[in-house]
Amino acid sequence: MVFGGLTLKVAQIWRYPVKSMRGEQLDHARIDTLGIEGDRIVHVRDGRGRVITARTHPQLLGHSATLDSAGELRIDGRQWQEPSVLADIAKIVGPGAQFVRDESSNRFDVLPLLVATDGSIRALGEDGRRLRPNLVIAGVEGLGERSWPGNYLEIEEAIIEVVDLRQRCVMTTFHPDTLVQDSGVLTKIVKRFGGMLALNCAVARSGSIRVGSHVKLRRANSEY
Repeated sequence: MVFGGLTLKVAQIWRYPVKSMRGEQLDHARIDTLGIEGDRIVHVRDGRGRVITARTHPQLLGHSATLDSAGELRIDGRQWQEPSVLADIAKIVGPGAQFVRDESSNRFDVLPLLVATDGSIRALGEDGRRLRPNLVIAGVEGLGERSWPGNYLEIEEAIIEVVDLRQRCVMTTFHPDTLVQDSGVLTKIVKRFGGMLALNCAVARSGSIRVGSHVKLRRANSEY
């Protein structure tokens, strides 16, 4: 059953090939049970083998990760295993820093897909990139997304299960371009939104989506 009387569309699609680095905005994407294909398939480890993220090393956010037309990973336009790239990462993480490719479900901190809406981004009053969403859905009034957990989003042939709200962390405090930190952003998220903003989602049915695709919000007991 479609409910809510809303006209929803996919406004943005984002992929982050390297965990904690800047991602790339896409016109279309394939979604499977592990989220957007190519998302967070590589992460950084230090010399002791520990996974490193921008929570402790925000300078990682200053590097851009993309997949080229052949599906090869590039960082700041360079092949990801080039010595110059590894040297840049070692400057941030320390000696022995390395990239590790992991395409298992273990690569996600929570669930494979993070969905934000234009309504929640307007309510926050900050650049939506701070939330690092995979999808931004347009046509949502205010904080309407907060009633979505337990229901489903139908986008083309893909079905996305909305599980719960995302607990936000210090990564939201760094400006996506300048990396200047504003701790007030996280304070605002805590005070206004109980520390939670955007939606943790799973993929119930795989499919291809594109910017402009219509989105149907369906109740959990809907039949597809």
